[in-house]
This record gives sequence, C-alpha cells and structure tokens, in this order.
Amino acid sequence: MSTQTHTSRSAELFERAKRVLPGGVSRNAILRSPHPTYVDFAEGCRITDLDGVSRFDFSNNMASLIHGHACPEIVSAVTEQLQRGTAFMMATEIEVEYAEHLCSRSPSFEKLRFVNSGTEAIIVALKASRAFTGRPKIAKVEGAYHGGYDYAEVSQSPNPNTWGSLDHPNSVPLTHGTPQSALGDVVILPFNDVERSIAILDEHADDLACVLLDLMPHRVGLNPADSEFAHALRDWTRRNGALLVLDEVITFRSEYGGLAERYGLEADLTALGKVIGGGFPVGAVAGRGEILDIMNPSGGRYLFPHSGTFSANPISMTAGLAAMQRFDRDAVARLNELATRARNGIDAAARETGAKACVTGCGSMFRVHMKERPPRDFREAYPTAEETRRLKALLDHLFEAGMLMIGTGSATLSTPMTETEIDELISAMRGGFERIAPMD
Repeated sequence: MSTQTHTSRSAELFERAKRVLPGGVSRNAILRSPHPTYVDFAEGCRITDLDGVSRFDFSNNMASLIHGHACPEIVSAVTEQLQRGTAFMMATEIEVEYAEHLCSRSPSFEKLRFVNSGTEAIIVALKASRAFTGRPKIAKVEGAYHGGYDYAEVSQSPNPNTWGSLDHPNSVPLTHGTPQSALGDVVILPFNDVERSIAILDEHADDLACVLLDLMPHRVGLNPADSEFAHALRDWTRRNGALLVLDEVITFRSEYGGLAERYGLEADLTALGKVIGGGFPVGAVAGRGEILDIMNPSGGRYLFPHSGTFSANPISMTAGLAAMQRFDRDAVARLNELATRARNGIDAAARETGAKACVTGCGSMFRVHMKERPPRDFREAYPTAEETRRLKALLDHLFEAGMLMIGTGSATLSTPMTETEIDELISAMRGGFERIAPMD
C-alpha cells in the first residue's frame, strides 16, 4: 500500500483548513502527523480517503458505529424520514417507539430522556442527581473520561506531578481556568481500590449527590472494573442516600442491556450515547422514574427544567431504532466472540514476537498497551515517554498496513466484520510488534 506524501489531497486540504479552523480541525482526536487524513466515502467496515487508499475501520468513529458505515437498513430508514422532515416543534411517534425499545433492554431503565450527545447525557445525569438529592458534590474515578463538562473533566488527565496520593487523589483541572469551586465539588476515587474508595466516600457522605462510574473506562486502561469494586460503590450509595450514575456511553455495546448486565448491577441513572444514534448525534439518560420525573413540569416534584432544540429529533431516533433493533442478542454475542478472537490473537502475537505489549477490554472493544502486564488503574496505565513512542510506531505501522485504530491503541468492532478482518488485524499487529520489538 502506498503511503501518503505532502502532496496528497489530504495535505492540500489541511492547509486550507488551518486558515479557518483552530489547528485545522473541529476535534483534536482526528489529528495525526503530518496532517489528518480526509475521508472520501465509507461502506461497511472499510473507509476510503481522498487519495483512494482504503482501510479497515477499527475506530468506528470512536465506538459510535455498531453497524459500520452506510448500513443499508439505516440509510433506507433515514432517507424516508428525511423526506418527511428533520426536526419539529412538535413531538414524534418515533421518539416514543424508540424510548420503549431502549427501556425494554434493561430493568434499570424505567424511563429515559433523549439529548444530543454523550457529554450532554452526563451533564443531565449529574444535574438530575444534584436536584434529586439536594447535594452538591459528585465522585468519579481518577483518569475517567466523561465528556466535556467542568465537573466531569476533573482529573481526566492528571500526571505524576499533579495526581497526589492514592489515599486522597487530587482534583486536577483539565482545562486552564476551571473554577476552583468545580474542583472542590468533585471527589476523586482510585479505580478498583475498594478500601481507599470507600474511605474517601465516607469523608464526603453528607455532600455527595452521586458516584459517577464507567465500568470499563477507556482512558483508565479499558480494563473492566472488578465486580467487588462496582458492587461496593453500589452498596455505598444505597446506604448513604447518594445515586449511582453509570456512564455507558461507550460500554452499552458490550451486552444487550449494557455492560451493567454482566455485573447484575442496577444503577439509579445511566448515560447513553454513541451506538444508540445509529451514526447520528444522540444521547439519553435512563433510569428510575422517580428521579427522571423531576424534569416533568406536570409532576409533583419539578426540580429540573430541561429541553433541547434537537433532542429526540426524528433523524437520530429513526437511525438509532434501526441500529439497535438489528443489534439483538445474537448480534451482540457474535461481535463479542470476534473481539475475543482479536484479543487472544494479539496477545499471542505480542508473546511470540517478544514485544512488551498486552491487551485489555471486553465485549466488542479492546486496547493494546505497550506494557508487559494489563494495568488495573489509571496510574498503572499512564504511559511513559518510551511507551508513547512505541505505541506511535505501532499505530503508524497499522495505518500504513490499512488499519485505522483509535489513537490510544484501542479498537471497536462493527457487525460487518468477520473473522477475515480480525485475522488481518492480528497479522498486521504481529508485523507491528516485530517492528517495535527492537525498541524494547
């Protein structure tokens, strides 16, 4: 496969982009050296750039495309709806139908409210927790990403110079200028450390509105939470009058009813996004009816006025319902089996080539670390400069070999994929490990 040069169409377009977009992009995640690659079209699990180079897409737009690109059933359903209108200052039947479907997937989902992104779902979940409990603080895991909200961003990217002790991790701002008041209202927990986390929660028991938890946080290492840890947090919130808020924006794809199904865990609120939009912007907050009813103007406890111009727009609802109806239990199981095949094959390739690498994940996602052992928390997952250099070399090799991955070394699968694509990825990984092994 030919590699891009500085005279490629993508390089030329990037020069134009830099004149009108900060950094030349609207989201930093697509940046790569020397320039981002621009898409021409995509279909199924393949994506083709402006220079005609086709790659297998293992990023699936950051885990949002469960059926890959241009899924015929979704395209057909959305095309029909486009001809009938895209957004109205009136309710639509599809909103009700889709809410019924999502609520049927989990016993934790008594009611839900649609929003426009995973970030927005987290915002609504946290504000609802504060309104329902009358308490100001939230607790979250160190290193966990929960979207772009001041409170959710705290300690998303601490480093050894700022993160403090494990007994009392610091609340570290992500964005310059974050108000000190926001930092003071976020309590940081060490992932998978029951004893320390419960001790920290006890110190703030009277002030905590909720514990926000991703059961397999990507930036913490994409390693599933220990069952003991997850249930300890669930038990603590029940004893202390706080809510358990699960962030399943990424992990809902892991089981038919979300990753919580695997744990037998029933949250008070769950934030959803990504795959539930069928390739269109979407978010939702699902959970206990009495909590969500604080957004009901006709209810007896109206504490949280909420609306949104594009919330529950019929395009996202139509695409989402078409996508999730096709992602039934059989489809979930098949995709998870493919991911297991990938994890096992990549692990074997790392061992056989002598590369210092390991694989984490579950469901239809996994992440490759430039470490000999799977990290159990953010501090173990934190990459050294050498590990960062080796990961970049691996990702560059995969890109040249026709594999598009997420920049952390993560991959998410889509239903058009088969064992053929998985085995090609494993082969490309083996070649990458052989390339970086001498660096070890």
